[in-house]
Amino acid sequence: MTIRGTSLSLALGIVLASSTSSFAVTEISWWHAMTGANNEVVNTLSKEFNESQSDYKVVPVFKGTYPETLNAGIAAFRAKQAPDIIQVFDAGTGVMMAAEGAIKPVADILSMGGAKFDKSLYLPGIVAYYSKPDGTMLSFPYNSSSPILFYNKDIFKKAGLDENKPPKTWPEVWDAAKKIKTSGAAKCGYTSAWLTWIHTENFAAWNNLPWGSNENGIGGVDVELKINAPIYVKHFQELADLAKDGTFRYGGRTSEAKPLFLSGECGIYNDSSGGLGDVIKSGMNYGTGPLPYDPDAKDAPQNTIPGGASLWVFAGKSDEQYKGVAAFFNFLSKTEIQARLHQVSGYLPVTLAAYEETKKSGFYDKNPGRETPIQQMMGKAPTENSKGVRLVNLPQVRDIQNEEFENMLSGKQTAQQALDNAVKRGNAAIKQAIGQ
Repeated sequence: MTIRGTSLSLALGIVLASSTSSFAVTEISWWHAMTGANNEVVNTLSKEFNESQSDYKVVPVFKGTYPETLNAGIAAFRAKQAPDIIQVFDAGTGVMMAAEGAIKPVADILSMGGAKFDKSLYLPGIVAYYSKPDGTMLSFPYNSSSPILFYNKDIFKKAGLDENKPPKTWPEVWDAAKKIKTSGAAKCGYTSAWLTWIHTENFAAWNNLPWGSNENGIGGVDVELKINAPIYVKHFQELADLAKDGTFRYGGRTSEAKPLFLSGECGIYNDSSGGLGDVIKSGMNYGTGPLPYDPDAKDAPQNTIPGGASLWVFAGKSDEQYKGVAAFFNFLSKTEIQARLHQVSGYLPVTLAAYEETKKSGFYDKNPGRETPIQQMMGKAPTENSKGVRLVNLPQVRDIQNEEFENMLSGKQTAQQALDNAVKRGNAAIKQAIGQ
């Protein structure tokens, strides 16, 4: 009996010990908006982190598009069920910055994990975008991107275009798109994701034009939009004219146009550099080029502003959860991780070490054009027009602009009317959001 009792006690001890060990793993929830090839990257990174240690387990959860993920996070916080980490797109940066009590600065979290955020290790343009004016880092720059041009080389060849020469200016894009359509090389010449981010915000920065007052919202919250200036009207009217005969095909407000390009329906496509993974996966004979600029803008090209998203951490979590988040962010900062993330996804390497490592490996020599999004952001020192866009309600203002663009593209109004309405309605929404 004594032996049996001892054996039973020992067995119970082993079971209890293993149970305690399993309960000791702290789960870290990560809500994100990555689809396709980028969703696979999220799952792989989480798995690799989880296997690299035994104290924490990151659990990634897809929550829909960027706007849907932000809205889900806000609703969850109000219901006191917020995730630990949430991926928020660039347009939501102002929203999160304004919600100071709802978030915990990444600088504080890293210090809880025994590390310190050294901004000199990261690409300057990216770090500045996600920091307070005093330099305090608020979120972790996970996937930063720059808008670039993609084109189908086979379609270019069929249309009699030089497949090794991507169009550099908007007039060149329009001309190429018309040739693609009229030659029958493809059903549509040109399509684009994110009309707001690419054709207003980055159109402004790349051409060194004001998007709004107060340094586009960086210098103060009271902003008046400037996107109905003649150069914007010309650009959007040209886009509307191309839509009339199907030379331009509108896909949707975010990245819904991507299948139009991947399927070969359209020959030229503007999107985030982060869309590269799906283009590669499609097996297309593709080429890339810089974001086109307007030759009538005297200082163009200037510099693009980052898109993509950063990782924000909600307030009200336990110290153990914050230590787990810190460990995960330190894992993501590793040079080998950042270099691989950049090379497989098309997103920018957020650390200078990862950029240098990629350069040293000869990756850019073997993959011409892959350095383009980095060069676009780092080529010139940012001006008041090209530091970025910051509003406490940028997603709402983008929705207003999209509504007006859609009415324009369906022939219900001119570009002048669309942009005048977007400015009038957008200014009213900004004033309401800041309580004026």
